[in-house]
Amino acid sequence: MKLSHAVVLITGANRGLGRALVQASLDAGARRIYAGARNPAQLDEIVRTAPDRIVPLALDITEPRSLEAAAAAAPDVTVLINNAGVLASYNVLASSRAALEQDFATNLFGTLSATQAFLPALARAGAAGGAALVNVLSVVSLASMPALGGYSAAKAAAFSITQAMRGELAARGIAVHAVLAGAIDTDMIRAMEMAMPKANPAVVARAVIEGVELGLEDITPDPISRDMVAMWRRDPKALERQLAGLTG
Repeated sequence: MKLSHAVVLITGANRGLGRALVQASLDAGARRIYAGARNPAQLDEIVRTAPDRIVPLALDITEPRSLEAAAAAAPDVTVLINNAGVLASYNVLASSRAALEQDFATNLFGTLSATQAFLPALARAGAAGGAALVNVLSVVSLASMPALGGYSAAKAAAFSITQAMRGELAARGIAVHAVLAGAIDTDMIRAMEMAMPKANPAVVARAVIEGVELGLEDITPDPISRDMVAMWRRDPKALERQLAGLTG
């Protein structure tokens, strides 16, 4: 699916990878880009780069009323990029129940709720020629990194529902993509010392858009993710052992 003339909605678009995905979608020729954020004022700078094509949208994927209002304001979406996410919990034995629940509320249930809210628009686009759902996940969806055990569990669950969605939505003309990214140099983990390089969000965003256009079901947008996914395909236990040795 080409993004030229598509109508793209990106959740969590106010910073980091979300902001980079707005720019990458612009560069790919998207006709309209809905940039979602809980506080739309945080989108002012990116909107000024293309005010005729970028539409700021108040959107909190954990709030049903916010999702309902956003879906009504953006009924023409053809590509939904579920990018919004949090990192609230770390080691599963040391993290609080509240922190673990926050990770699942956003990374799993928020992703599912956003998809459900915009499904009517995607279904219309799918029937008219094609639509895409893009879930931004992580290589830790495949094997847990114990230092980020709670986050890993939420992303693993999100990968599972992405696979379920793929099976359900294919008949409706909606392609479903999983982005299995490595560490990205964004505010979420910038301060963390990690035993792996952090990829530039602009580079990752371009690779995500290219992967969608190529029709890749599982997109590995950076060198680390490509190496780790290749390892997982050869030997899942090898990836588990490697991530077990990493610290955050």
